[in-house]
Amino acid sequence: MPEEDGAYYGKHGEPRKYDPTFKGPIHNRGCTDIVCCILFILAILGYVAVGILAWSQGDPRKVIYPTDSRGQFCGQAGTPLENKRLLFYFNIMKCASPMVLLEFQCPTTQMCVEKCPDKFMTLIKAYTNKKDFDYYKNFCKEGLTNTMSVPEILKAGLCPAMLTPSKPFTRRCFPALGQKGGAITVGNNSQFDDGTGTMRDAKDLVDGVKNATVVIEARQVVMKIFEDYTHSWYWILIGLVIAMLTSLLFIVLLRFLAGIMVWVMIVMVILVIGYGIFHCYMEYAALKGEPGSDVTLQDLGFQTDFSVYLQIRQTWLAFMIILAIVEVIIILLLIFLRKRILIAIALIKEASRAIAHVMSSLFYPLFTFFLLAMVIAYWAVTAVFLSTSNEPIYKVFNETACEHSRKTCDPANFSTTSLKVDCPDSECLFAFYGGETVYHKYLIGLQFYNVFLFFWCANFVTALGQMTLAGAFASYYWAFVKPDDMPAFPVFSALGRSLRYHTGTLAFGSLILSIVQIIRVLLEYLDHKLKGAHNKFTKFLLCCLKCCFWCLEKFIKFLNRNAYIMVAIYGKNFCTSARDAFFLLMRNMIRVAVLDKVTDFLLFLGKLLVVGLVGIFAFFFFSGRVKAFEDTAPNLHYYWVPILTVVVGSYLIAHGFFSVYAMCVDTLFLCFLEDLERNDGSPERPFLMPESLRKVLNKKNKTQPAE
Repeated sequence: MPEEDGAYYGKHGEPRKYDPTFKGPIHNRGCTDIVCCILFILAILGYVAVGILAWSQGDPRKVIYPTDSRGQFCGQAGTPLENKRLLFYFNIMKCASPMVLLEFQCPTTQMCVEKCPDKFMTLIKAYTNKKDFDYYKNFCKEGLTNTMSVPEILKAGLCPAMLTPSKPFTRRCFPALGQKGGAITVGNNSQFDDGTGTMRDAKDLVDGVKNATVVIEARQVVMKIFEDYTHSWYWILIGLVIAMLTSLLFIVLLRFLAGIMVWVMIVMVILVIGYGIFHCYMEYAALKGEPGSDVTLQDLGFQTDFSVYLQIRQTWLAFMIILAIVEVIIILLLIFLRKRILIAIALIKEASRAIAHVMSSLFYPLFTFFLLAMVIAYWAVTAVFLSTSNEPIYKVFNETACEHSRKTCDPANFSTTSLKVDCPDSECLFAFYGGETVYHKYLIGLQFYNVFLFFWCANFVTALGQMTLAGAFASYYWAFVKPDDMPAFPVFSALGRSLRYHTGTLAFGSLILSIVQIIRVLLEYLDHKLKGAHNKFTKFLLCCLKCCFWCLEKFIKFLNRNAYIMVAIYGKNFCTSARDAFFLLMRNMIRVAVLDKVTDFLLFLGKLLVVGLVGIFAFFFFSGRVKAFEDTAPNLHYYWVPILTVVVGSYLIAHGFFSVYAMCVDTLFLCFLEDLERNDGSPERPFLMPESLRKVLNKKNKTQPAE
């Protein structure tokens, strides 16, 4: 070995020596990272305990049903309120108080009713007419009798002072406000009697409605989006099936026409993006001179009707510039990396052959998806039960000054307490869900544990998939005679080895990644909390930390992925495998920086092409731009909803199929680097890499005749 090579290898570890007994993934291996395996099992048992505790304490009805002033659920099946699905506010104008935005509770009596009031009347007027008073009683509390006078009823807080025509929204009754000659009206009148003989403007109800529905506009958008999904879900499924078939077709074609398909893929991506630029320009030019089309996005601000943005020239100009930049970057990368693309094509061809020998690997992402779905479902259900495991808290609400305002109270005996005596006009109303027990004090800790274990389990499932596929494809590469020297079921064999021997290693790698991810979540939380702060240094520091931990997460993902490949091959612990993988990559830095990344880039173009083709088809179908689809396409509020769903779903499906390819390429790449270091092409130490790779790299087995 030359002196300079010795110094280089000393810095980046020693290359592996030739081993005539090595024939792929080692079968005689032992358990690795046992301590972390035990820790992971204990953490899972703790996670199950947290779930059981949450399920025993939580009550999801708190987020499903509206809650009245007594903490009862409106519309809950099997209760006296089963038919009373709507929540009615005694005095919606009290919701105009700024305290509502802090406490998320209106300081007025709320009760469950069968339907919202549909006529305007005051208690004083209704009391004089038996028929009207019988109607009025539907919106009064229990305990009201015909012998009670109006002052007694109002003093006891049994009935609202007035009723206004209302409409249900999100299962709550809100005043049905209208407009007449530019003025706000209620019941076709611009003024109303508030029940005390005072005439008030209908616009006074607006502030109450605004605060009572702080997110009403956002909820309307959500309701419209949900409605769009109900009308277009089967077309979305068809789009996703097309994406799956397109992805599968690409995988099959890559098996036989890898070289041609890669170049076709490159040209198609350039053409698809080029068409996008052309379409944006045509829309930009068509809007020239149209009224209101020259308004800037900054002046327009946020609009819930997103189709408004498509009527502005600046939107299409922005799309055109973004697509043009992407197009230029792709073309420049192709020009500078054209020679490396040939090597990448050879690697993709070999990956196609490997997948042809291990066809079951194409369906392994379904197993990973199933496990991830279980993890996500368990986390979501546990989070809902934890967030609803508080007890109802009641507080004193009053109209006049009171020393006991907002103090905790008990509605069962509130009328006989000193609180009611000191503040006669006060009421004990349901405020929120909380608690002061040991369980409630540590509830935030349990939520944090739930999030952390979600990251750990999700990363563990992903790591298991990577190690399983790596073991299967490594057994293909190192097989001297393919497929005779390969296991009968490579994927199942690799999965069995991973779970039996390397659960601890998988847990170790995923734990490190989870810690970094939870730190990123905490930084995002801090950034959200400090958004109102004007300290520039704090903002700068947070920005730097977020950037650093983002980079760290990417590096750990890269290192873990290659460490799992080495574990799958040699069966060593995580730290040793990570070190060996890192040094192997460092000794071949140029190949890693160019060849591996070029291959990733080509596979990314494949995903981009699938998404682009399906996305363009979805755009023309759902937007009604093609006359042939006008009668077939569903009538939607926002046609971008199914388009965006299809695009995101198509990317996930394409990513699932191409991730197998990417893992195969990464595994073969590491095996290829090991092959170059272990062997020299002599009859005793022949290269195991395929002939196509040897030709591109100008490597030959010396047993072969010279060409």
